[in-house]
Amino acid sequence: MPPRSPRTITLSREQARRLWLQAQRLDTSEPFGAGAQATKAAVEHLGYVQIDTINVIERCHHHILFSRIPAYERGHLAQAQSVDKSVFEYWTHALSYVPARDIRFFLGAMKAHRAEPRRWSAVGGRDEARRLLARIRKDGPLTIRDIDSDVLVEKAHLWASKKPSKGLLERAFYDGDLVISARAGMLKTYELTDRHFGWEKRPTPASERQVTTYRLDRALRAQGVVSLDSICHLDAPSKAAVAELIEARVKRRDLMPVGIEDSTVPHWMPREAPDPEAPQPDLVHILSPFDPLIIQRRRLKLFFGYDHVFEAYVPKPKRQFGYFTLPVLVGDEVVAAMDLKTDRTAGKMLIQSWHWIGQGNAAEHKAAIEEELGRFERFQLGE
Repeated sequence: MPPRSPRTITLSREQARRLWLQAQRLDTSEPFGAGAQATKAAVEHLGYVQIDTINVIERCHHHILFSRIPAYERGHLAQAQSVDKSVFEYWTHALSYVPARDIRFFLGAMKAHRAEPRRWSAVGGRDEARRLLARIRKDGPLTIRDIDSDVLVEKAHLWASKKPSKGLLERAFYDGDLVISARAGMLKTYELTDRHFGWEKRPTPASERQVTTYRLDRALRAQGVVSLDSICHLDAPSKAAVAELIEARVKRRDLMPVGIEDSTVPHWMPREAPDPEAPQPDLVHILSPFDPLIIQRRRLKLFFGYDHVFEAYVPKPKRQFGYFTLPVLVGDEVVAAMDLKTDRTAGKMLIQSWHWIGQGNAAEHKAAIEEELGRFERFQLGE
């Protein structure tokens, strides 16, 4: 781990979270503008937008974008993926939308997966996969529903399929032979990667050093102030290389060591980072539990003093806030947590519980939160 410099500066929690909110673009109301190009800009700035299957409310990839693009429409993401091809799906710490401009930083992982499949979904032999690729090359893109020759099997785990071909498709996807060219809910359309992007020759894969640099720069851009854990979220094997790069940048005086109030965890930030301004005090965000601001729980607790628990995985009798609780950010404070559910048949959003967090003035925030809930409900119902 890089040594702590005697010139380490100490940030208050308020300063640290304002830097993070500024980097996450949650400190202003319309940071990326509007329209389809705003989606491309948001994904490029954040570095990734996580995908998740849970649809108690709108799935998190749409929710994360809506939190930063007030005029966001689901079709904007479809256009970015399938028409503009400015984003693609691949694994970061989870399956995510990633900027297409960054694809060369993932080609090495695809090559490594081909050499030694590691994902839980990598089932089936290479010969079977080649036959599947030949079919797509001849007949065009397909979904799992287009494959009707499977002999159904019992699911091996919750996320598995009774169709063995699902594993073949996902193996070819992680190998980089196939790309998800379109998505309708959780139904994915697979296409040959080279044909989707119109490549006559594949881009040159980034070197390991370039991937490490990319990982650090992505975190600095989207987090403002970083730690090894925040840079390498769920990717411990990368920590040694990232730590070495951080040490080199500290020596070059590109980065400076940072301490955060009440924490012994080393952090760093760009030496020329601007002083963060206070976010709009009445700006309300109802955030996904998979939002980049929320997903790193220890970091969230350190910066905001809020300990989020994803209680969908907690037995019902032990839940305190609810099955699918969403943190509510007002200005630079998490002031509430709500368990929401969209009843699409009835055409309304249900508030199953509302809990105040911290020492905020409930009456002061309630009207602003209710106004944002109305906008959030309209988005949930596709209005």
